[in-house]
Amino acid sequence: MTEEIFVSQDEKYMAAALQEARRAWMLNEVPIGAVIVKDGEVIGKGFNLRESMQTTLTHAELLAIQEANQAVGSWRLEDCTLYVTLEPCPMCAGAIVQSRIKRVVYGASDPKAGCAGTLMNLLEEPRFNHQVDVTSGILEQQCSTVLKNFFKELRQKKNDRGSETEE
Repeated sequence: MTEEIFVSQDEKYMAAALQEARRAWMLNEVPIGAVIVKDGEVIGKGFNLRESMQTTLTHAELLAIQEANQAVGSWRLEDCTLYVTLEPCPMCAGAIVQSRIKRVVYGASDPKAGCAGTLMNLLEEPRFNHQVDVTSGILEQQCSTVLKNFFKELRQKKNDRGSETEE
């Protein structure tokens, strides 16, 4: 008898966002990934490209939103869920509200820029004309570990280069 592993829909799509984060890592980008799901189908995905593109707006969420807009032929992403490995920053939270995404699911909290509940919650701000349901902590350990390992590797490379120049 084979053992079946049951995972929630949220875990399934967060795993897809983690795959996007790993794509960023392969390009020496901060490994943050995002996917947008509508009716059980991924309609947008993205990963950080800020260093490669040298543009402020190439965050994973914004790239996923842009791809999803093209997929549905509208700026409105109603009835969509965005899965992202790191809590959205203020810029991305604003874009999420503006795109009318229904729900955001994130993995790791961001103590430096998190605007889905950590520093503030722009997604559920009642003064805006749209609020977004937020679920946090899905595959949190895996999302956090990817980021920690990336920065650990980056520091190690920097230290290795420093010791080479001293010789």
